[in-house]
Amino acid sequence: MRQKIQLGKTQELVVVKKTDFGVYLNTPIGDENEKILLPKSQVPKDTELKDVLSVFVYKDSEDRPIATMLEPELQLGEVARLYVKEVSSIGAFLEWGLSKDLLLPFKEQLYEVKKGDAVLVTLYLDKSERLCASMKVYEHLRCDSPYNKDDEVDGRVYETSENFGIFIAVDDKYSALLPKKEVFEKYRINQPIHARVAQVLEDGRLTLSVKKKIPEQMNEDAELILNRLKESNGFLPFNDKSTPNDIKEHFHMSKNAFKRAIGNLLKKHLISIENDGIHLL
Repeated sequence: MRQKIQLGKTQELVVVKKTDFGVYLNTPIGDENEKILLPKSQVPKDTELKDVLSVFVYKDSEDRPIATMLEPELQLGEVARLYVKEVSSIGAFLEWGLSKDLLLPFKEQLYEVKKGDAVLVTLYLDKSERLCASMKVYEHLRCDSPYNKDDEVDGRVYETSENFGIFIAVDDKYSALLPKKEVFEKYRINQPIHARVAQVLEDGRLTLSVKKKIPEQMNEDAELILNRLKESNGFLPFNDKSTPNDIKEHFHMSKNAFKRAIGNLLKKHLISIENDGIHLL
């Protein structure tokens, strides 16, 4: 069975022909018509016929497959953060370590990117067999992170969903979700996130929490409420009868976290809880 040269990947190919302008490469049992050029400027010194070279294969400005000894920052199916070099009428062009910049079509953008932006993308082949970038990275993020429950991680938001929550790429490569119930503020695409691993799912994806473990978080929440009371002349019109939405909007915490915090303050005799709200003692 004949082997085909793969676009968008680094692979080992054999030197099958030498010319004045470079060498032609192919797979060990590839079709003669599929051989591709490695330009002379990139051919290692003393290269001979039948030598095996590790090259990346892409398409040149005339849409012809070509080899390079350079290693791009992104390969087919991988995910990487690349910088926007310029924006044109057909999309954005990204720097990825090769002389020909990588196109990020408008239809593959999750938001309007600008020159200088760092965007998280994957590499794919479009219908015309051209290598392009896409910001739709969910299916390409890895599920084999080294992290365990309660580990602290850093990542960036790459997508938001009203139904599910905030999708985060931990270390720009591992799949993670900040569930809807953990979202207490508005997040923007590319926003850095420092969080705790709440759960490692069976498929390896991470569930995150921006809250700390309950005892530590309860103390922080209690301090926040206490400071709000001091700023509000010792009274806040909230208690354990307040709605979860009101609590979330005003304190950026769940109702359960709020009840734990005011319960903690009550035990310390710092507040009283009345029908009209919380009073500072």
